[in-house]
Amino acid sequence: MKISRIARIGAIGAVAALALAGCAANEGGTGGSTDAPTSDAPALSGSLVGSGSSAQQVAIQSWTAEFQKTNPDAVVEYDPAGSGAGRESFQQGAVNFAGSDRAFKTDEVKAGGFGACVDGSDLIEVPAYVSPIAIVFTLDGIDSLDLDPETIAGIFAGKITKWNDPAIAATNKDVDLPDLAISPVHRSDKSGTTGNFTDYLAQTAPDAWTFGSVEEWPTELGGESAEKTSGVANAVKGGQGLIGYIDSSQAADFASVSVKVGDEFVAHSAEGAAITLDASKVEDGRTEGDLAFAIDRTTTEKGAYPVLLVSYLIACAEYEDENVAALTKAFFTTAISAEGQDAAAKNAGSAPISDDLRTKAQAAIDLIK
Repeated sequence: MKISRIARIGAIGAVAALALAGCAANEGGTGGSTDAPTSDAPALSGSLVGSGSSAQQVAIQSWTAEFQKTNPDAVVEYDPAGSGAGRESFQQGAVNFAGSDRAFKTDEVKAGGFGACVDGSDLIEVPAYVSPIAIVFTLDGIDSLDLDPETIAGIFAGKITKWNDPAIAATNKDVDLPDLAISPVHRSDKSGTTGNFTDYLAQTAPDAWTFGSVEEWPTELGGESAEKTSGVANAVKGGQGLIGYIDSSQAADFASVSVKVGDEFVAHSAEGAAITLDASKVEDGRTEGDLAFAIDRTTTEKGAYPVLLVSYLIACAEYEDENVAALTKAFFTTAISAEGQDAAAKNAGSAPISDDLRTKAQAAIDLIK
């Protein structure tokens, strides 16, 4: 059975178990009841192993705490190695599911070769974690800046190099901008957060950002780099004049950018991210259980914040192991449930998915067998 192929990463469980135990021990922090909810379904047992998005880590812990209320003998092990690593592990059959800040591309799906799945199985990809990407910076005495997409793209493309550049001053007339070099910080690892951020730049400022939507930062740009969201956050904290992009859940202590949407400037927020997703549609050419969204980052919907990541839970429509299928279906159902989404929102600052999207996601999850 393919579940045997995950044995080599069993060490993840010891680390994950500590994190998940801490989450469960602080159940009051999720806002949910400390009593296990009643259910007519039999409790599940066994191990479910996943890998992927570091942005999803706190959400995964929150969902696991909810999941274990009704399945106390089940263990969910998750390695937040990054979206790219998670997808690769899933393709290799090393894990049962992946968390990824982008869905598999249609050509990747058509190529097949998903080692976690029965040969010829479709993929299940459901948006479970929706979060703004905060553009954060460190400048003494400045808590926020208003920037349009062209200026943001110019900064990260290395075309705008001073904080008192006229393009920045034009939208921040009452701010005393320093004559200081801008030091952009980007992810060093293959990252779904980078993919979503560069997708925003490519959609909204294609003349200033000519590198497309990419998960690996263009090497020709140079600049300071750091691994994972936490690494970028620590780098930006490390001195004056730095700017980077991080998951909003880690942005509470930072000054941040409000981005221009239509005629207004919008700060990062879970509500704004949710408005943007609701204005977007599932990509053409996807199968019934593959809810991969084409995010409309050019929307002018009032209150929308278009710099967001939609992070997916990815599974097989068909597994060789019946228990793995049952565990995956039940865990994914918990993740998209109102309780699961509320727990993630309270712990990770994510945006709960809408009831309409939950209905569609549950229909996709129900295809797992």
